[in-house]
Amino acid sequence: MKTSLTLAVLGLALLAGSAQAQPADPTGTYLSESGETRVKIARCGQAYCGTIVAVQGEAKDVNNPDAGLKNRSLVGVQMISNIQPTGEGFSGQLYNYKDGKTYTGKMTFEGKAMKLSGCILGGLICRSQTWTEMN
Repeated sequence: MKTSLTLAVLGLALLAGSAQAQPADPTGTYLSESGETRVKIARCGQAYCGTIVAVQGEAKDVNNPDAGLKNRSLVGVQMISNIQPTGEGFSGQLYNYKDGKTYTGKMTFEGKAMKLSGCILGGLICRSQTWTEMN
């Protein structure tokens, strides 16, 4: 009897540990730290992606390095791509329309907050922002 109870408790502990190791579901609509951009994160095949659904101010992709894309609307642009779960949250690519560059990025979640970090030089230099999930 004690052995089966011990195994049951151990099994529950393992399940709880593996549940904690799973990153949160990133789907939802988030407001950028500046309040200028709203991005909807959803499934894109095997990964997740984030598409701009609203932006304040200049609504064209004027800083895009591709001259043919400088006139496109920012609404509908995939700003976050190939988001994959990692042990510490998610990683993927982050497009910064303000400078026209794409960065390696990381995302972590805490409650309704999403912390985004865009990095260069293999993660040596990173900039972070905290975005808020909208209802």
